[in-house]
Amino acid sequence: RRSGQYTMNHDHSKKTSDGASFDRSGSQDSLDELSMDDYWKELENIHETRGNNNEEQVALVVKEPDEGELEEEWLKEAGLSNLFGESSGDSLESMVFLSTLTRTQKAAVEKRVETVRQTMRKKNKQHQIPDVRDIFRLQNDSKGKICDGSEPSTVRTSENKNEIQDGTKGPKFSLGTDEQKSPLEDMPFSDTDINLEISFAEQAANLKDSSVGKMCKGGGGDTLLPNFRLPKDKTGTTKIGDLAPQDMKKVYSLALIELTALYDIFGTEFKQQKAVKIKTKDSGLFGVPLSVLLEQDQKKVPGTKIPLIFQKLIAQIEEATLETEGLLRIPGVATRVKSLCQELEAKFYEGTFNWENVKQHDAASLLKLFIRELPQPLLTVEYLKAFQDVQSLPVKKQQLQALNLLVLLLPEANRDTLKVLLEFLQRVIDHRDKNKMTLKNVAMVMAPNLFTFHGFGSKTIEQSEFVMAAGTANVMRFMIQYQKLLWTIPKFIVNQVRKQNTESQKKEKKDKAMKKLLKKMAYDREKHEKQEKTPNDADVPQGVIRVQAPHLSKVSMAIQLTEELKAGDIVARFLSQKSGNVQTLKKEEVCLYEIGGNIGERCLDGDTYMKDLYQLNPNAEWVIKSKQS
Repeated sequence: RRSGQYTMNHDHSKKTSDGASFDRSGSQDSLDELSMDDYWKELENIHETRGNNNEEQVALVVKEPDEGELEEEWLKEAGLSNLFGESSGDSLESMVFLSTLTRTQKAAVEKRVETVRQTMRKKNKQHQIPDVRDIFRLQNDSKGKICDGSEPSTVRTSENKNEIQDGTKGPKFSLGTDEQKSPLEDMPFSDTDINLEISFAEQAANLKDSSVGKMCKGGGGDTLLPNFRLPKDKTGTTKIGDLAPQDMKKVYSLALIELTALYDIFGTEFKQQKAVKIKTKDSGLFGVPLSVLLEQDQKKVPGTKIPLIFQKLIAQIEEATLETEGLLRIPGVATRVKSLCQELEAKFYEGTFNWENVKQHDAASLLKLFIRELPQPLLTVEYLKAFQDVQSLPVKKQQLQALNLLVLLLPEANRDTLKVLLEFLQRVIDHRDKNKMTLKNVAMVMAPNLFTFHGFGSKTIEQSEFVMAAGTANVMRFMIQYQKLLWTIPKFIVNQVRKQNTESQKKEKKDKAMKKLLKKMAYDREKHEKQEKTPNDADVPQGVIRVQAPHLSKVSMAIQLTEELKAGDIVARFLSQKSGNVQTLKKEEVCLYEIGGNIGERCLDGDTYMKDLYQLNPNAEWVIKSKQS
């Protein structure tokens, strides 16, 4: 019954015959075959649906990259393509970027640059490839002190021991938070606290080196997943969506390098898959790329971020009640699902489709069909295997950290849709007493829909399907259980972005082309000095910040910073005013933003301690505005 399974191949898994003792090394919790029943049944339902669906399914071929091609692609994705190729001279921006990397991140970059260098030498390309050591030596010379701080014990990956040690003496790379002596010294973090202040790869390297990495194992039950939590950060937790696009671009590059560094430490190969472009439908509902769907939907509902059909199917399932036993597990009638699918294609956008006739199990089957039929998987071709490989990291905390970084790497449309899906699955689990769908059951049923992808059918290698299935079901459990943590941008990455912005600003100021900016700054300074001489409303004394809300009120507020003052208090104080458009606003619709200084723009969480943040970014402006604008 398990033949013809469409999965991504796991090179390390062993082939087993049906019924033989399974190699379970790929799964964190030993899930016995009985508990896997839901998974195999779901797979059978999927094949049955595919069997009924006689339309040709175009397989998405995953291209096997040539030697060095992967690394070249990786450097491009990380925003470091100007370290090689025709533009290799123009790497000032890269130097700023590299100066903010941690030791393990730097090792990951060095390793890839070295591979590209050797490959290009073999191919005898004329490109100017700088020597890895020169890149970092150059940068060290130009900067003197880069960012002193947490100094990991010798962090090296076995492949490049000599590379890193040779020629990178001088300033040590770290997060740049001065008060830290060593990442593991004085760390008030328990086993279940997720430390976002220190690079995940640095933490892993230290655990590996000091052999204190405790395996956090548990059985397959819902309650046995550790109760991970985020300790409160006084400068505020940064969520995906809180930062401006220009800073999110930097977050993406850093997350890619950090994830690669984390995988390097454990010798897990991090390979981005590359899809060969195939012709996809440019209209309709099922089998349409997310980007095309959203383009269609935004014409109907401007600003929509989740496909309308996806939202409607979830609403349809919830309307009936989430207490239905076997919800998501019991399939709809295959022939009926197929005809509903065709009818939706014809009538959904016209608004003539009759939803009253859609049974709940059919709606659930349509939701899963929608996910499976996406021309590229919801977790993307590039990262599907990386999501799957999360299970090969030895400790649950590292698996969670890797998932956090992978979520940051997803395109916005995929990430937003995944978030809505995971929130819905959690609501189903919340009714487990009635619907009998525990976290484990839901994960078993949903894993084949997210991880088995028709596009890889032609490339599948015989393997131990049990390990593969148990592994993806575990990753699915993690994503559902810890979804709130996964949408957080780690503080060490935000700090690196701040550092990059500060360094870029320094370099820009030295640049002659920035005369205009300097003039403006001179003008602002003059204006500020005049204000200081004439004490009036605009005069801001020490320890006071000026909070403005240009779109909402003419009044700006001078706020005295105290140890306990939080961003939420400032928003509440502002909303208690009755001027301008303020009275119509609700607390959750507005946000206090930190703008400029060492960050582009950041929406502050209500629990941010303003004095601590002010010390981190004293040159910022503070603006209250609605979250949409």
